[in-house]
Amino acid sequence: MASTWDEAFADRYEEWSAHMAADVAFYAGLAKEADGPLVELAVGNGRVAIPVARATGRRVVGIDLSPVMLEQARVRAAEQGVELDLREGDMREFELDEPAALIYCPFRSLQHLPTWADRRRAFERVAASLLPGGRFAWNAIAFDHHFAARADGARQGEPVPHTTRFAVGDNRIDIVLDDGARSSSWWATKNEWLGLVDVAGLEVEALYGGFGREPFTEDSREYVFVAAKTKQ
Repeated sequence: MASTWDEAFADRYEEWSAHMAADVAFYAGLAKEADGPLVELAVGNGRVAIPVARATGRRVVGIDLSPVMLEQARVRAAEQGVELDLREGDMREFELDEPAALIYCPFRSLQHLPTWADRRRAFERVAASLLPGGRFAWNAIAFDHHFAARADGARQGEPVPHTTRFAVGDNRIDIVLDDGARSSSWWATKNEWLGLVDVAGLEVEALYGGFGREPFTEDSREYVFVAAKTKQ
């Protein structure tokens, strides 16, 4: 997670993320195809990393800024008998002991980075940490002005009681729980993501509109990217 993450949000994260399940099979499928180390950025409580480790029978390196979330992942992994190598660290500055065959960042976590420069640093670290031919996969929400207008100031009871606030000038969505815990996300356009891929020296392998690998269209509401490091 990035520094915009409120540690108090961690207590409700399992409830908050319970609806997101479709991504697990997608990232696990990529992991099965990877010939080399597996790394998850913003590993959180291990929601994706644990089933990836189980599906592949291999260790997953998980990186996150949140000590509370890492402890949850540690406990969950031990309970389920899988091996995670959990490391407290910033996705903008991480370094690996050996290059990875797959680095992935699920659940729109790159949107927690507040600026394009922050994302560029993360992409550059990813590119430097991949094996030739290695992949980087992530997903993000496609910006929807109609959703932002409806959501601004609205209070919702599910999955956890919260209020949504949209900062137009900062292109930012804040999720504020009733106890004051806050999680902020910054929207990015398709062209911004493509620019980050290009600057990092990666190549887009695929852009899907969902985790079923459906084609991305102008009506898609989710970016699901797979980029690769050239073998040269």
